[in-house]
This record gives sequence, structure tokens and C-alpha cells, in this order.
Amino acid sequence: MNVVIVESPAKAKTINKYLGGDYTVLASYGHVRDLPAKDGSVDPEADFKMLWEVDSKSAKRLNDIAAAVKTADRLILATDPDREGEAISWHVLEVLNAKRVLKGKPVQRVVFNAITKQAVLEAMAKPRDIDEPLVSAYLARRALDYLVGFTLSPVLWRKLPGARSAGRVQSVALRLVCDRENEIEIFKPQEYWTLIARLATPANEEFEARLSEWDGKKTGRLDVKDEASATAIRTFMEKATYSVSSVESRPQKRNPYPPFTTSTLQMEASRKLGFSAQRTMQVAQRLYEGVDVGGETVGLITYMRTDGVQIAPEAITATRAVIAKEYGDRYLPKSPRLYSTKAKNAQEAHEAIRPTDLSRLPKAVSRFLDDEQARLYDLIWKRTVASQMESADFERTTVDIAAAFESRSAGLRATGQVLKFDGFLTLYTESKDDEDDEEGGRLPRMASGDPLKRVDKPGHPAITSTQHFTEPPPRYTEATLVKKMEELGIGRPSTYAATLATLRDREYVNVDKKRLVPSDKGRLVTAFLESFFERWVEYDFTASLEEELDKVSAGEADWREVLRRFWKSFSAHVAEVKDLRVSEVLDALNEELATHVFPERADGADPRTCPTCGTGRLSLKLGKFGAFIGCSNYPECRYTRQLGNGNGEEQAAEGLGGDGVKLLGTDPKSGLEVTLRVGRFGPYVQLGEGDKPKRASLPKGWSAEAMDLEKALRLLELPRAVGVHPETGKPIESNIGRYGPYVSHDGVYANLDSVEEVFSVGLNRAVAVLAEKKDKGARARATPAALKSLGEHPEGGGEITVRDGRYGPYVAWGKVYATLPKGSDPQAVTVEQAIALITEKSGKAPTKGRGAASKSAAAASAPGASKSKKKTTKTTTSKKKEGA
Repeated sequence: MNVVIVESPAKAKTINKYLGGDYTVLASYGHVRDLPAKDGSVDPEADFKMLWEVDSKSAKRLNDIAAAVKTADRLILATDPDREGEAISWHVLEVLNAKRVLKGKPVQRVVFNAITKQAVLEAMAKPRDIDEPLVSAYLARRALDYLVGFTLSPVLWRKLPGARSAGRVQSVALRLVCDRENEIEIFKPQEYWTLIARLATPANEEFEARLSEWDGKKTGRLDVKDEASATAIRTFMEKATYSVSSVESRPQKRNPYPPFTTSTLQMEASRKLGFSAQRTMQVAQRLYEGVDVGGETVGLITYMRTDGVQIAPEAITATRAVIAKEYGDRYLPKSPRLYSTKAKNAQEAHEAIRPTDLSRLPKAVSRFLDDEQARLYDLIWKRTVASQMESADFERTTVDIAAAFESRSAGLRATGQVLKFDGFLTLYTESKDDEDDEEGGRLPRMASGDPLKRVDKPGHPAITSTQHFTEPPPRYTEATLVKKMEELGIGRPSTYAATLATLRDREYVNVDKKRLVPSDKGRLVTAFLESFFERWVEYDFTASLEEELDKVSAGEADWREVLRRFWKSFSAHVAEVKDLRVSEVLDALNEELATHVFPERADGADPRTCPTCGTGRLSLKLGKFGAFIGCSNYPECRYTRQLGNGNGEEQAAEGLGGDGVKLLGTDPKSGLEVTLRVGRFGPYVQLGEGDKPKRASLPKGWSAEAMDLEKALRLLELPRAVGVHPETGKPIESNIGRYGPYVSHDGVYANLDSVEEVFSVGLNRAVAVLAEKKDKGARARATPAALKSLGEHPEGGGEITVRDGRYGPYVAWGKVYATLPKGSDPQAVTVEQAIALITEKSGKAPTKGRGAASKSAAAASAPGASKSKKKTTKTTTSKKKEGA
């Protein structure tokens, strides 16, 4: 018998079907050990000795694994083909060696990039040893993240109440978001004007041309700076005569994109499907581990943590066959396309993310998948197939036009783009920009020297001048932040999703219409780190450290030496910062966050002058609930202002009175005043005064600055009556609650997609989401369907069935449930075996608390059972990610 160890039960279930009866496949449920969340788990004084701890759940699974290995002939470690997978195998092996159950039995490590029968069997035929450099890289990263987190976070807690943590990668990613917000705040819009002429050829075919030259000088986008200049040019253009000076047409090709890597998949799933990076990886994990497709459980995609863009030769051949069959030979290049990654510090140990079988078309497998799985599989399949398709062909035409009047001249330019052959674009476009390009219009036929005329129409003059203002850089989305981190070499593909999730969980950033907005808490942390730990949040420093860690994984550097160099300077600096007084920290933060905390006032007055007493200076203060703005004349002047409630906007809302109240208007129904206020938990609107006036907090994503009377009244009118349910005759309401926007009916609550939908959701949509929620609840409570029936129990009481439950297959008779032994085939269970299991179970288990009681009794009576329980700290079984 061979024991195979993988991470997840889903993966174990799939692989077990491929290997047959000579193999027992067990799941570790992720990492089995972790560093305890307390000081001393990594000891720099003992050359970075690491103390590992096994939590209670992992201990039970390790005992099961150890028991299976005792009677096995061979141990096969088949965890994921990456650093974390290698670490899990190493941890399992370390524990089994400590338990002394191996006793010279062969231990093999196998890896496969896809969970298909062919890939698994090929991997089993090519075992290897544990990759020690990869394990060393894991140890180095885990130790670094622990040392940074458990050394830096206590400093934050003491100096910045309310701050929760700092991390090696997390803090640098947060700095990117905050730096972008700073750029937006200090941005000064620049005025510019565009001038466009609507012209017609001698054949009366119309088109538009834009000013490109004025008085012999090239005119860029921002060169016409004010209305006076625009008016002068427009006056000239209204009198000028026009002719074609040159026409240039040239072909253009656009090549397809390479197959997905982890980061590009996260970017595209964010843009196209609206998935967070974390959600993308969760769905991809299920597609990788195996899905039941027509009675066969198979992994649908290759491993989803990779920065390689190449795919296996056999996959290229299969892809080309699909292209020829589904799209025709026109879309098939003469030779296969080969890709190589350009990402900084890329490790191309694995293929790109692709379907395991390209002949499984999305339309054929979608009925076996849930909606998210189907959409992600469709995206991966299209990207993979498109990567081997023919290029798209365009014709780009540029027409230069001369304009002249009296002694002055100007130049105009018209461009057009025509799609001649769509190529890969017939299947896949990466972003809306692509769609805009392919829809570029065709220009009318023109030749050099052709005269042109202006086209004036009622309400549409031939010459138009339009005012514009430059815009600040956009806030990051998850997709663009991942792209930026990858460009800078910060973090690695497997860490991005966890890093972004940590920033949200810590409330350092919030998501507003897919944009990442730093909260005030996040900006305070970043300002503190930039002021006192500048080197350790520098982009170049973080990237160079990643390069060193890559050298460790390649066997080119010693992991402990990397830690020694880092720890020597880092620990010395932490010791210095610990001695800082809080007043010194606040002075630095006042300076660092000045434009955000003390924005310029409309009247030009000093933004730090207290609006109440007029003599005090405003400054950041630290209180029990975090930072706020207060007056230096306290306690004589008690002016305070909330720094914000975490939505990333200046929630103090410039324009509120000294008492923190802003009048928005009067409610036309009641005649009461509607005001905007800032309270302990952030901004809210209030109707009237009195003991219990009606109030409504601003929902997530709504800023105090953007509040007006209309929005306030909409909030104050909640809950909103949607209508009467057609089946029950009971009312349906929409509202905003603790967990976001929802509709409710007869005790059932169903989430809505956005706050805006609360005010617009109709009866049909409300009924649909309520039905979906009710259906999900019913499915969750439903008893698993029987895999087979073994007939009536000899003693009566109903039939005996075999079912597949959350923790594996079992037999059921009445209220007795008996788990099948590990490795048992549920379809091969006989009625005699089932009765024996049921008899044993019912004999041990009392009616109440059957499961827990029987397990406790069994554990207590087991030979060699420990008389004392080692105290453990609860940890997660999921993989630990860097910077979390």
C-alpha cells in the first residue's frame, strides 16, 4: 500500500480515482504547522531557530496520516508544485520523522501541473526528493514576515492607537495606494482647448479633423491653453480654405496576448468578471482540483500560481487543432507561437494557466459548473486559444490637411483605422480599449491636393472649440495595483491575492466602484512608516529583497545569511524608534499628511487655525478610538474633528460649521431641516432636532463632500417599499444594513449588488434575488442525495443508504450515520459491511451528542492515548502568504 499526501480533500478525491486500490490518498488540509502568534517563535539569537506548532485540527489529521504510513510500503508527497506546496510536504515529513513512523520506508516527492489521469500517472513515474532550496526560500520568507510583523506591529500599536499591523509586502502595497492618493490631492488641473473641423470631400463625404499645427508650429494636446487663444484660432478656421496635403495608409498588425499567468488572470478577471484577486484564486483552485464532468472528476485547468507564459508542446498542438476545427485555417498561423515572460524576477518553473484539455469547449462544460466557475473557465479557455491564433490586420490612414487664410496657416489631421481581418480578436479582447480600436472609423477616399469644404449644419457648426481640463491619475484597482506590484518586483504571484485581502481586512483600504481608496487609518500607517521606517517601505529595497529570496530558492544564497543582513539593520532601527515620544510622531505625521489633514481653505486662511477659538493650532491627536483633529488650546477650546471613518475621504467635510453641522436644505414633506453631521462613527444625515430625530449613516462609498439634499432625503426615507410579493401578498422592502444593501420579505434577507440598487430595485428583481437566497438556503440544509440504496435493514426502521458527505462517504440508517473506512469505494459497500458499521456506531453513540461523545470515548480508550493535552494556538489551515 502507498500513502499519498495532498493539500485538500477535493484534490485527494480526484487523485484517488486515478490511482486505484494500491494507493490511499489523504489530505493535510493545507499547512499542518505554523509559527505560534507570540514572541520568540523565530529566534535571531539562535541563528533564526523557528519553533513550529501544530493546532488541534492538524494534529488529528497528522495522527491519521501517521497511522496510515505505519502500515504503508511507501510515502508519496504530492502537494502543489510551488514553494508553499514544497513547504507543506517538508512539514509533513518533519512531523512523521518526529513520530518515528517511517522506519526506513521510501519517501518520494512528485509534482504535477494538472490534475488529470495522464499528468498524475506521469508524475508518479518520475519521483524526486524534497527541493531543499525551495524549502529554504519558504523558511526565509516565513521568518522575514514573522519578524517584520511581530517587531513592527507592536511599535505601531504604541505609537498609533487603532493601527492593526504592518507587513513586509503589505505595507509597500499600501504605500502605492497612498502615494497615488497624494498625487490626486496635490494635482492642479490644467486648462486646454481642442479645435475640430467638420469637412467634406468633393464627393460630399464628411469626416472630422483636429488642429495639429498653428502658425508653423506643431500643436500638442495641451498647447491651446485658454479661451482667447481658442477663439482666435476658431475665427481663423471659420474663414480658411482647406485642401488635402498628404494621405498615408499603412497596414498594422496586432498580435495576440500570451496565456494567463497568476497576475494577468487576476487583472482580467477583475476587469471582465468583477472578481477580486482573492475570489479569482478561490474559483481557479476549484477548477484545478477537480470538477465532476459527466461522471468523471477531472481538473479543468493547470496550476494557477505561476509566472510562466509558455505552454507544453502537446497543449499547443491541441490548441491549434481546436482553432482549425472551430474557426478555420484562416485563423491558424503557419507555425506555433512561442512566448517568454518579461516580468521582473520571473520564475518559469510552471506552464501558463490553461485548460487541461482544450477540446473541452466552455459551452460543453458550463452545465457542470456554477456560474463563477463557468465564467472563469470561459475566460481561461478563450485566452489560451487566442494566444495561438493569427494576428489581427488593420489599415491605418492618416490625412494631413492644410488650412489657409490671408497670411496665416494651420494644419489639421484626420486618422482612421479599419479592421481588415479580425484574427484572434474574433475570440478575445483584453480590454475595452481594444474594442474601441477595432471600431475605429474608415475615412473617405482622398488624394493629395483635393479641395475640402466646411460643413455647417443647424445647431452643428463646422468649427468647434471645446474646453477641457487635465485629470489626476486614476486610483488603483486591484488589477492595476497587481500590475504595478509586478512591474516593481514587489511580492510574488502567489502573494498578491492575500496581500490585497489583508489591506481590506485591516480596513487600510476600501473599494469604491472597483477603485482602491486608502482609509485615514491606512494613510496614518503609511505616513508613520515613511517617516520612521523609510528604507523598509521603499519599492527598490523590497524588490531587491525579493531578488535575494529568489536566489535562495535557486540554491545560490544561504537563507540564514539573508536574514542576518536584514535583521542587523532592521532591529537596530526599531530600537531607536521605540524611544520616540508620541509628540515627535504627531509632529512628523502633521507634516507628512498636511495636504490631506489640513486642506486649503476657500478664504485663504491658515488651514491649521482653529475655526472655533481662532487662536489655537489644529493638530493630530491620538485617542482611544484612533486619531482625530483637535485644538492646541484644549481644554479651554474643545474643538475636535473626526479624521475620518475609514472610507478614504476627508470625512470632516470642509464646510461644516464649528459645531460639526452643515445645513443641506429643508424636507419638502415635513418642513424640517436636513443636516449633515459627523459623529463618533463617521458622517450621517439628520432630519430635524429633538430627542430622537431620524438619522441615517452615509453608506460605504458615499463621501460627505458629495452629499446634497436629494441624497440625504433618499437615505432618510429608508426602508423603501419595493412592492407586494405576488405569492405571499406580504411587503418587500429594500434597505442598507450592517452587511450592506439588501431586500427583505417575511424574514428572508437577500443582498443587493450596490447601494444605488436599494433606491431603484424593482419588484421582479427583488423577487428573483429573494428566491435565489431561499433556494441556496434550502440546498445548504438538504441531506446529500443517496449514492446507492442497500435495501431495508433486517431490524426494520427504513432503508440503508450510502451517501457522500462533507467529510467523506458514509452509510445512513434512520438517524445513525457511520463513516466508511478511508479508501473505501462507496459503490462497493455491501449490506453486510454497512450493517456492521451501523451496529458499531449505534452501540457506541448515545442519542444526544453522538458524534462528539463517541470520538471522545474512542480517543480516551485508544491504546497509547496521551493523558494530557498539549495547549495549542488556533491557526488557519490555509496557506500562509507573504506580507499578510
